[in-house]
Amino acid sequence: MAEIRKRSRIQIWQDVIFAIFLREIKSKFNDKVGISWAIINPLVFVFVLSFMRSQLSGPITHTMPTFIFMVYGMLLIQLFLSTFSSASNCIKRNKALFAFRQVQPISALIANGLFELLVKAIVILVILLLIYLMGDEVKIYNPLLVLFYIVQVWFISMSLGLLFAIGKAYIDEIAKLESLLLRPMFFISGVFFSLQDIPEEFWPYLAWNPFLHAIELSRDAAYPNFNAIGVSDGFLLLNTLAFTFIALACYRVCWKQVISR
Repeated sequence: MAEIRKRSRIQIWQDVIFAIFLREIKSKFNDKVGISWAIINPLVFVFVLSFMRSQLSGPITHTMPTFIFMVYGMLLIQLFLSTFSSASNCIKRNKALFAFRQVQPISALIANGLFELLVKAIVILVILLLIYLMGDEVKIYNPLLVLFYIVQVWFISMSLGLLFAIGKAYIDEIAKLESLLLRPMFFISGVFFSLQDIPEEFWPYLAWNPFLHAIELSRDAAYPNFNAIGVSDGFLLLNTLAFTFIALACYRVCWKQVISR
């Protein structure tokens, strides 16, 4: 007689997240160039923009190698854009799975977010390998602090994505607002420039953006001589906690209505 194994809620939740995670990998990488393109695409952007920036400031930008300067900006903003886009569509994309009682929207959100984080981790490893092969020294003065900033960007991206996913369940037109908000983020988040390049009177128009703080602070954590100014650890952490709390509170209130619409 077969033994019936009882699982706790946590175990069921873990199994559901892992199953959706595997489903996400298969759906995204179901062709021959899927995995390669997920890695090559951000690498091409980094190299092209690094070349453009080097034409303006030379091989060194604010005490950092220009390529490394661009790497921090590109990878963090791409982590935000890809995670936000994936999270904002996770409810609609996985709605058929919610017919199963064990599957909840938060499971799909976490699985999609972990997938995007894994892809960016692979990209970082490939970039570090390329830097090593080019004979350059990889310098990260405070790797734990850099990792902390990356995690905060991921949490903000997940939270904003969840809020938009809930909103789109009620109002389809929010998808248009989403694309409108995402377009300028690449240009106002300090990817191509540092806050040090901007006159101080314009800082208040840019400093509201937590991703600008994350990018500048991560550069400073890797190269202390970078001397980031106009940004704050406290502001970034406050935004992370606030967005996470608001997103989870909204999800807790209306997740059942969302999947029934």
